[in-house]
Formats: sequence, structure tokens, C-alpha cells
Amino acid sequence: MRKTIQAIRGMHDALPDQTPRWQFVENKVRSLAQSYGYAEIRMPIVEPTELFTRSIGEVTDIVEKEMYTFQDRNGDSLTLRPEGTASCLRAALQHGMLHNQTQRLWYQGPMFRHERPQKGRYRQFHQIGVEAYGIPGPDIDIELIMLSARLWRELGIDGLELQLNSLGSAAERSAYRTALVNYFSDHPDQLDEESQRRLRTNPLRILDSKNPEMASLIANAPVLTDYLQTESQTHLATLCETLDKAGIAYTLNPRLVRGLDYYCRTVFEWVTDLLGAQGTVCAGGRYDGLVSQIGGRDTPGIGFAMGIERLLEVLDAKQQNITPPTVHAYLILPGERTVAAGLTFAEKLRDALPGLALQAHCGGGGLKSQFKKADRSGAHLALILGEDELAENSISIKNLREEIDQTTLKLDALPAYLADTFNLEQA
Repeated sequence: MRKTIQAIRGMHDALPDQTPRWQFVENKVRSLAQSYGYAEIRMPIVEPTELFTRSIGEVTDIVEKEMYTFQDRNGDSLTLRPEGTASCLRAALQHGMLHNQTQRLWYQGPMFRHERPQKGRYRQFHQIGVEAYGIPGPDIDIELIMLSARLWRELGIDGLELQLNSLGSAAERSAYRTALVNYFSDHPDQLDEESQRRLRTNPLRILDSKNPEMASLIANAPVLTDYLQTESQTHLATLCETLDKAGIAYTLNPRLVRGLDYYCRTVFEWVTDLLGAQGTVCAGGRYDGLVSQIGGRDTPGIGFAMGIERLLEVLDAKQQNITPPTVHAYLILPGERTVAAGLTFAEKLRDALPGLALQAHCGGGGLKSQFKKADRSGAHLALILGEDELAENSISIKNLREEIDQTTLKLDALPAYLADTFNLEQA
């Protein structure tokens, strides 16, 4: 007997009883993004490896340790995308969407990182991203934060904390980097192995360390906001003032640096204490220099991303009940001679009632077994089209959820009956 093939570690199936939760989140995001004027874009899962080494940074954990990279048959180095921003920007640049114009875009789909699987962290995870290009001021930063805050309200999620910081310009960040390297270099014995490596490659990431033995050292490190010049200070101040007026609470977190090299100025995260160590639900910020890194002209950009799996865990922690889609009716077809007529009639019903969720029985079986399947489908009504009903041009209706007597209608009266029962519009 052959060994049963299993899914790859860290990559999971979403089964039919789980997909309504996914659809709930996806539909909320789609509707909300469209209402703000953001258009959907869809990018390939596989990209040239160079796209990510240029954008994310060659000395980041993602590029060094986590990317799924391989050579194709032509010898080209390809990578399963580990995040969406670089792919989205590549597509916009390739198709001439950034020249003298602004863009508001959103996307969703799978991303891939070879991490150690744990709760809230998977090797294939699904991400929703929202991006805006060509707008340099803090107004677009504010809009994106407002959009994300509205999403939590529409999903029924409360209690998330918004954390803000500014990473300044490239020059300001460079000056801060030097100060940080000097500070940590004076305390080499207090740095763990990972932080010693980051000191040589990406010292700002030391501030992300969760090592409790380094907490005091990090707390006393230089603060990036002390290195901001007037333009960056004004950008941050305007952002904060507008959020205050809009009633969106936030915390200024000078240790918030984000894990990717391309961020500048505004960075933000929505965090929760409901998920243990994996507390970030949504994160983003500005990346004004990223387009030039991948071969285009300097173009302002900002965006945020959220993992669908992480959002679903928050919904579970909040005990948010998501009702699966309703099956209005199940068409029971006892007797071989009723099948062809019944399936044809089901199509006519769907034409007459576009919003009707009708499941027609297939696979044969007696009346009793078909009723059992009708009940398991979750349908509210069973529609019985047996040989007697067919001969009389009628149909029997049995309520599966309430104690109501079975009734019989003429076939041509059924669309109006279903429309009235389920508040459906007739075509």
C-alpha cells in the first residue's frame, strides 16, 4: 500500500467548513477597498529573485534565510514571492502606471517564507495588501490608517492598538544608524548572537529583539526621532494631529522599525495581545525610494499588509461567529425518470431567481436517503419532484427547519413562493 501524501509542513488546506470565514474577510476588504477608490491588481506568484534582493535587502532575514528560490530550466533564478509590495510595484512600473499619475491598488494572495511553523506563522500564508503611489504628503498615510481602522469596525474587531513611528529620510536614518552602531558596539558583551550579526548588517533590527536580557540595553539606545529634521518632523506631526481630530487613538513607539529595508518616514502597526508573541495584525509604512531601487524613477509610495490567517485567529479569539452561506432549498428527485426533468427545472428556477441558492440532488438513492442529504446540506426547504408531482406539473415543499405542514404548489407558482419566502428578487 502506498504512503498517503500529506501537505507540505507549514502549508495548510482551507476546508469547506472553514472557507466561509475566509470569504467573510475577503469580501469585507474587497468592498471597503473599492469604496475608497482602490482597484484590485493580481500579480504572479513567481518573480525574478533579483526583485526581492533589490527591494527587501540582501542582508535581511527574508532574503538570507526564508525565500523559496530555485533555478528554472533556463537557468534563471526565480523566487516564490515572500511579500506583495515589491511585486505590486514591479507590475505598476512594467505597465507604465507610475508616469505622471497616482495609483491606489490592492491585492490578495499567497506568499511564501521558509520559517519555523508556529501559531500565526506559516510557510504559505495569505496576505491582503493595500498600496498607494505618487502621493508624497501625510494625507495618504492618514487615509490608509483610516481605511484600516474602518476595516476593524466592519469585521467587528475591537481592542487593537495602533503604534506609529517615523524612520525619517535616508540621510536621517543613516545618521541614526551610525549612532546606533556606536552605542551597541560599546556593549558587545550584552548582545546575543543574532544581534551581533545584525550589528554588522542591519542594526535597526536589534531594536526588534524579543530577548528579555537585552531589554534594558535597547531601552537606553538612541531614539530615531531625535535625528529627524524639519520636513520629517512636520510630516509626523501632521499625521498625529489629523488622527487626533479623527478620534483614532495611537501610541508613538520609537522602537518600531519594521523588518524590511525599504521603509522610510511613516511606519505603523496594529497590534493585539490576543495572539501571544505573534501580536501584529496589520503593518505598513512609506517606501519612497523603493521604485528607484527596482529600476524606476523616484516615486512616493505607502502601503500596508495583513495576513488573513492572523485576522482569522483574531476573529476566533473575539468569538466572532461567521454564518456560512445559506442553502435556500434542496431539490429531491426520487425515481430515475425525474432526474432529467428535475435538473432542467432547477436551471429554470435559477434563471428566474438569480439570488437563489439551490442544491439539486445527484447520485440516485431513495427518498429517505435524499431527505438525509437535504438536511445535511443546511437547506431551509426540501423541494420534492417525484413522478407523481411531475405528472401533475406540481412540486411538494417540506420545511426542514420548522414544524410546518408539507404543501404542494404548481411548478409555475414556485418562483414567486421562493421569492417571498427568502426575500429574493425575480428576474
